[in-house]
Amino acid sequence: MVLLGHRATVLRVSMILCRISAVSRTLARYGRWSQWGDGLLHRALSFSSSRCHDSGSAQGLYRDTVLLPQTEFPMKLTGQKLLDREIEIQQKCGFADLYSWQRARKAKKEFCLHDGPPYANGDPHVGHALNKILKDICNRFEMLKGRQVHYIPGWDCHGLPIELKALREMGTTGLSPLQIRHKAREFAEKAIARQKAAFQRWGVMADWDQCYYTFDGAYEAAQLKVFQEMHSKGIIYQDYKPVFWSPSSRTALAEAELEYNPEHVSRAIYATFPLTTLPPKIASEKAGLEGVSVLVWTTQPWTIPASQAVCYMPNAQYSVVKRADNSQLLLVATKCTASMAALLGTELESVCTIIGSQLEGGICKHPLLPDKEVPLLLANHKTMAKGTGLVHTAPAHGMEDYSVALHFNLSVECVVDEDGKFTEQAGSELQNLPVMTEGNDKVISMLKECEALVKEEQCVHSYPYDWRTKQPVVIRPSKQWFINTASLKDRAKEALQKVRVLPESARGSLLAMLDSRTYWCISRQRSWGVPIPVFYHKETGEALIDKHTVSHIVNLFKDKGSDCWWELPIETLLPPEVLKKSKAGPVTDYIRGQDVLDIWFDSGASWAAVLQEVIGDSEPESYLDWLPAPLRKPRVKESDPRADAYVEGKDQIGGWFQSSLFTSVAVRNKAPYKSLVVHGFAVSEKGEKMSKSVGNVVDPDVVINGGKEPSTPPYGADALRWWVAESNIFSEVQIGPNALNSARDNISKLRGTLKFLLGNLRGFDPRVQAVDPKQMHYIDQYMLHLLRKFSIKVTDAYAEFDAGRVIRTIQAFITRDLSSFYFSIIKDRLYCDVEDSLGRRSCQTALEEILDGVTRAIAPILPHLAEEVYLHAPGHDQDETLFKSGWIKSSSVWRRPGLEEAVEGACAIRDSFLSSIPGKHAAQYDLTIAIEPGLLFELMEFLQEEPTSTSSQLAELMMAARVNLTSELPRDLPPDVLLKHGTFLINLEGGVIREDSAYSIAVVPTSAARCPRCRRYTSESADCLCPRCQTVISQAH
Repeated sequence: MVLLGHRATVLRVSMILCRISAVSRTLARYGRWSQWGDGLLHRALSFSSSRCHDSGSAQGLYRDTVLLPQTEFPMKLTGQKLLDREIEIQQKCGFADLYSWQRARKAKKEFCLHDGPPYANGDPHVGHALNKILKDICNRFEMLKGRQVHYIPGWDCHGLPIELKALREMGTTGLSPLQIRHKAREFAEKAIARQKAAFQRWGVMADWDQCYYTFDGAYEAAQLKVFQEMHSKGIIYQDYKPVFWSPSSRTALAEAELEYNPEHVSRAIYATFPLTTLPPKIASEKAGLEGVSVLVWTTQPWTIPASQAVCYMPNAQYSVVKRADNSQLLLVATKCTASMAALLGTELESVCTIIGSQLEGGICKHPLLPDKEVPLLLANHKTMAKGTGLVHTAPAHGMEDYSVALHFNLSVECVVDEDGKFTEQAGSELQNLPVMTEGNDKVISMLKECEALVKEEQCVHSYPYDWRTKQPVVIRPSKQWFINTASLKDRAKEALQKVRVLPESARGSLLAMLDSRTYWCISRQRSWGVPIPVFYHKETGEALIDKHTVSHIVNLFKDKGSDCWWELPIETLLPPEVLKKSKAGPVTDYIRGQDVLDIWFDSGASWAAVLQEVIGDSEPESYLDWLPAPLRKPRVKESDPRADAYVEGKDQIGGWFQSSLFTSVAVRNKAPYKSLVVHGFAVSEKGEKMSKSVGNVVDPDVVINGGKEPSTPPYGADALRWWVAESNIFSEVQIGPNALNSARDNISKLRGTLKFLLGNLRGFDPRVQAVDPKQMHYIDQYMLHLLRKFSIKVTDAYAEFDAGRVIRTIQAFITRDLSSFYFSIIKDRLYCDVEDSLGRRSCQTALEEILDGVTRAIAPILPHLAEEVYLHAPGHDQDETLFKSGWIKSSSVWRRPGLEEAVEGACAIRDSFLSSIPGKHAAQYDLTIAIEPGLLFELMEFLQEEPTSTSSQLAELMMAARVNLTSELPRDLPPDVLLKHGTFLINLEGGVIREDSAYSIAVVPTSAARCPRCRRYTSESADCLCPRCQTVISQAH
């Protein structure tokens, strides 16, 4: 829509900019816009006669009259000075007390980030740094936004790794559970102290005297209450079934305690099970099938002695084939015949083809146990991806095999003991041999001797290992305590749908993990853990556990800690009144259980110990009211009992995220969290997993304090925090010299910008000298407009847990809007105008707001630097700290759509001007701007009312010696003129007002001389001051 000539529309725009026009009248009173008026011009010229000097001495003469930046804020801090300064900032600005301060203040809203407890078994590492700093960035942002942050750091203190390290120091024989527990607690406490000190040095905000520990009696009591609730609902039960068993640890393991080795090598075999009874459906139809053997394939030959059946797929096609080399008849899946022929190196002639369902009723002979019959049974869990389409089934040593056993009522015969060795039941030849090594070899040898071994091959595949000992596990049945996760899956999925997951792609992994878990083994055969509060009848082995026995144990643990399970006599653990309520026999009939709970259940119940919530319908008040106050989330009327966020690494998808979800859904039918933030792992700069043997481990203490080598300088805590924030946390996070040097350099550039801002605010107090936004120069108002947009972007990025986007937004604002644009424009006004002039104070008002906004924007990421800047910044009491003064204070008044179009239109013309003189100094040129009457011309007139000016806001924006504003280019342009044309689309009021305006510019070298004071080309001669500088100097005298 072209508005040229339509004065009504121009009037409308004028109304949008009516406040802007008032500035021109105000500025006129200061002489800034009327220098070309007769009176001021004559006074300036008459004054110039006393301000002309020899050009050689002029610059030195006026040096002290220029208001250059001054600040004590250091441009660069390195080495020990950097480390000392960070420690000084932490002490001076009250880092240690900040969490308690914000908990005590009144706030309308709370932000609860529940800390997933790190394991208390070693020194702090970069994985800790990534996680803790990321959480701290979130917490500091929310606190600055005015919310009351609830963040209780915790530690996971039980478990096998700690117990093993304790045993390593004490020896492994003849130790009582209490001796092991005392040493394990001592080890955990030392690790906690080291980790806690590191977290504090990193600047993590918390009350470090009020943390939660899973070995605290209060915590253990809360955990057992969750256990009791789940047990009373039938979700926790005891059973004899296959579990992952670690011979190296001598304990059962849950899925979350496994890590899969993709390079595991197994001795895979093809073995025959002679078919002694043909299936009824083919016996009468298929003659000549006597002597057929079923061919099976397995990567675990040691399970053959426990085989109870051979499984087939009912809808698959099978073939009886004859080997060309020895006439042996084999039954295999039809799809596998070609690959089997290649593997065996012989032709396989098809004798007949049948459907899997026709195999029903067939019986084989066990190859190692001649008297044992092995039935053919249908199952749908097998695939044709590898093998023969027929799989031997050992219910005691396979999860799916066990399911088949339940369906067909097969016996579950375990032939492996707790040490991973064959039992007597496996036979004398195999007894006491380790099943994964010598026992496996012996089984293969026995199959070969009885001519049941058809082929052996090396198979590289993924296999589960104990995540602690790094040794392979086996599957064996054991009487354990389980959680029936299958009964919780649907509710867990429903609860998860109400949870925000970042990144969203992680939701699929969470759901897949839920689907893959049918039950969860929660009992462990160790000493260092929370004992399962169960008693067993000495004769029958029947378990005694109910709400009466557990409630009594809960109270004991609360007062004495879980060591009392071993310290107290059983008469105290099972007093007469409890036995009476439980309708049990005399205490002498019972012994206490020796198993402890899985540590994933320990940490998975943390919501119950740290976030106060009613458990069970029978209690009107929270059963956790007796917990220490710091361990409870203060109740807010009608508050949501869920944490706002859980923030952990992707390994917790099948770990803490899942265990917390299951326990919370089981007890209170809701997820314990509103949001899940899933970050990647810290890896080397080459993307490799960190390993001491490889030598690519990055120690956060060395990152901060420096190492022995010159290649490991001290970077300080803020550089470590910058690395965390800058990284794409939703993928693997690389760290090394390049990443750390980049962090240091980026912080150094940021310090340079902050130093420039501070230096130009010397002597300025925004509380009394700030200019009202409506009275400020247009370019300064425009910067406040950009600052408001910047603050919105930064706030949104923090709210999305995207600190990387925060950094990119900050860097773009500083590089594009400040350094490359605003700073280059305002230096003349800052340095050379009268100190308390409206123009300079207007600029300082904008700079102070920018300094404040940028400092607060970086504060959650770089708290040490932010507080250091705040110590030097004007406008607040000296004892006030940044983190106690709130978030970025942008105002809706700063949003000026008409102003935005005016300045950005001028910037478009400026870009055309600068591109016409590449590599040249804009100040050495006069610029003529020709715009036909219309909306764009009206907007430019607000920046320059006069037809020609050296000091208008338009001239300042263009950075030219002089700007002429006209409706058409002069006809008598000099021959060396540079011409350029362009257009600018004006879009106001959401597109109601639109105009694609054309403009032309003419650029010629200026005839004016360079002023010896301001160095602008606005003077009559090289040895004389320009009119502006003459005025400044005269006022100074």
